[in-house]
Amino acid sequence: MATRTLDSDMRTPAPAPGPAPARAAWSRLALHYVEMVLAMFAGMIVFGALRGLLGLTVAFDSHPGAHYLLMATDMAVGMAAWMRLRRHGWACTLEMCAAMYVPALLVPLVWAGAMSGMAFMTAAHVLMMVAMLAVLLRRRREYHH
Repeated sequence: MATRTLDSDMRTPAPAPGPAPARAAWSRLALHYVEMVLAMFAGMIVFGALRGLLGLTVAFDSHPGAHYLLMATDMAVGMAAWMRLRRHGWACTLEMCAAMYVPALLVPLVWAGAMSGMAFMTAAHVLMMVAMLAVLLRRRREYHH
C-alpha cells in the first residue's frame, strides 16, 4: 500500500475546468459589454447635450460623417471614463475607443452617394458594436478580472 506524504494530503486539488467557470467567464464578458454600451449612451447624452448648449453641433442631414464622428467621440469619452474607473489599462481603453471610429471608413460611400445618411448611421452603429465585440474577444483574458 502506497503512503502519502503530509504535503500531498494537505493540498487542495485545482478545480477542474468545466461548464460553470466557462459560463461565469462569458457572463462577465457579456456584463462588461453591456456596461460599455451603457457608458457610451451616457457619454452620448451628456457630452452631446453639452456640445448642443455650446453650439458645437453639426447637422446630421448635411454632414452625416461629421455628425457621426462627434457622436462617436462623445460615446468614446463616456466609455473611456467608465473603463478607467473600472481600472482597465490604457491599451484596452484606447483600443476599445478606436473601435468606435471603424465605421468612419464608410463615410466615402455617403460622399459618393452610394449610401444615404440614414443607411450610413444604421450600418455605422452595427459595425461599431461588432468592432467593440472583436476587441472584447481579442482581450477577453484582461476583461475576466
